[in-house]
Amino acid sequence: MLKGLGQLGDMAKMMKQAQAMQEKVTKLQEDLNTMMVTGESGAGLVKATATAKGELKGLDIDPSIFDPNEKEVVEDLILAAIKDAQAKAQDRAQREMGKITEELGLPADMKLPF
Repeated sequence: MLKGLGQLGDMAKMMKQAQAMQEKVTKLQEDLNTMMVTGESGAGLVKATATAKGELKGLDIDPSIFDPNEKEVVEDLILAAIKDAQAKAQDRAQREMGKITEELGLPADMKLPF
């Protein structure tokens, strides 16, 4: 055969891999909207549920913390639970993306766009 055709085959393989990666990333972005994480504060007295994209979906607050004299404490617990949920969402999204990069043989710390 002609010399150089091997490079064309490599290019076609790379294009297929790129397309496969794009499809997986697109699917993951959709899946992150349905993956849920729960952040907690106050030993579970306040729980915040969010998607793995970080969108807050719900709050669960134990009624025992509703003391008018403790308003600031309750607000702090709510904020802490939300921040915990957002941190867990970011971690989950990174772990899921890491699975894709690993499957494709890319470096684990390679940052792909979301």
